[in-house]
Amino acid sequence: MTKKSAKKRNLPVWLAVAIGLGLILSLWLLARILPGSVGGSEAEGEAVDPGFLFGYSLREFDAKRYEVGDGETFGGLMDTWGIDAVKVDELLQKGSEDFNPRKWRAGDAYWLLRSKDSTRQVTYFIYEPSVAEYVVFGLRDSLFVHKVERPKVTKERAVGGEINGSLYATLEKQGVSPAVAVKLSEVYAWTIDFFRIQAGDRFEVIYEESYVDDTVFVGTGKILAARFFHNGKSFYAFRYQNADGSVEGYYDHEGEGMKRMFLKAPLEFARITSRYTMNRFHPVQKRWKAHLGTDYAAPSGTPILATANGSVVAAAYNSANGNYVKIKHNGTYTTQYLHMSRIGKGIRNGARVEQGQVIGYVGSTGLATGPHVCYRFWKNGRQVDPLREPIQRADPLPRSLWADFESGMKPRKAVLDSLAKG
Repeated sequence: MTKKSAKKRNLPVWLAVAIGLGLILSLWLLARILPGSVGGSEAEGEAVDPGFLFGYSLREFDAKRYEVGDGETFGGLMDTWGIDAVKVDELLQKGSEDFNPRKWRAGDAYWLLRSKDSTRQVTYFIYEPSVAEYVVFGLRDSLFVHKVERPKVTKERAVGGEINGSLYATLEKQGVSPAVAVKLSEVYAWTIDFFRIQAGDRFEVIYEESYVDDTVFVGTGKILAARFFHNGKSFYAFRYQNADGSVEGYYDHEGEGMKRMFLKAPLEFARITSRYTMNRFHPVQKRWKAHLGTDYAAPSGTPILATANGSVVAAAYNSANGNYVKIKHNGTYTTQYLHMSRIGKGIRNGARVEQGQVIGYVGSTGLATGPHVCYRFWKNGRQVDPLREPIQRADPLPRSLWADFESGMKPRKAVLDSLAKG
C-alpha cells in the first residue's frame, strides 16, 4: 500500500473537530430538555422517601427483622445488642402494663432500628408478638415503652351447614375459627345440650371477624345471630343491646331471653356416658344399684363449671365421691360435682360462685373407672334428673324495646333462613 492511498483514508482534522463540537452541543441541549435523565444533578431532582416502618422513616434508620430463639430471654437479647442491665430493668418497669417477658416465645418476631450515622446505634427495639399489635422500646437517653394496636376492620360473616360428627369439626371444614364453636356453645348453654347433638342437626350463624389491613385475619368477635335445628325444632338466638347499654343479651325471635337459671351441663364439650336411672350396674362395685346422677366423660383436667349461682356447702374428698363440690343455689335447688382431679382455686365452704365459674377439673378420683364428672341435682331435698327438669327462663325483652330489637332481628333472621334453605 502506498503512502498516497493511506492519506486518502485519514479523516480531515477540521471535520473531526466539527463532529466533536456537534456531539457536545447535542448533549448540552438534551440535558436542558431532560435534566432528570441526562446530566442532572441530585440537587435538581426531588428526593424519594424510602418509606416508614412502625411509624419511623427508613431514611433515618436501617431496619432488620429477627426471631426470638429457643431459650432466649429478653434480658439476654438486650445484652447481646449492647443494652445494659440497668436500662433493661428500667424498660421492664416502664413497660410493665404493655409487655410481659414471661410471655416471650421462641419464634416471635422483633425488629432492630439502627441509626444511619457512624455510631450505628440501636435506637429502637420493636417486639411483634402478632400481626395485631407490637411493642416499641425506645433505647435512646430517654427510655420509653408503649404498645401499639394496629387498626382493625370488623366484618360480618354468615355460614351454615349440617353437623357431621361435631359442631367443631363441621365449622373447621368450612374454614371457620374453632372459637365460633365455643361461643355458640355459650350462647346456647341454657337451651341445647351439645353432648346430645345428632345426625341431621344443622346450624346457621352470623358472626364478626376482625382483620388488619383489611385482609389479615386476627380473630372472631361476637355472635350476632344464630339458628340451631335440633330434635326437629329451630332455636333462634339474636344478640341485642339497647342504646344506653342497660339491656344486653341474647333473645329468640319472639323476644324471650336465652338464659335460664341452670346451664344444660357442667362442661362445655363432653359426652354423656351414664344417665340418671334407678337401676344401673356399677362398674367398680360390680352390682346393680340406682345411679342418681348424670355422667359426662371428658379428658382429665377439663374445667367443670357451676351450673348456676350459689354458695358452696361442701368442697372435700371421700372414698366414694373422690374430690367433690356441692353448691346450694336457693331454697329449692342444690347441685353436686364428683370425681374431680382437683378442686378449683378459692372453692371452699361458704364461697360464693357464679354461673359458669370454674369450680374444679375433670378426673377419676373416688369410685371411678375413667375421667368424668358425675353431676347430681337436688330439688326440694330429693335427687332428680336434671335433663328432665323444667327450668325457668330469664326475663323476656321489655315490650318497649321490641321495635328496636325487631329492626335488627328481622333482616338477620332472613339471612339465617336463606342459609337453611340452601
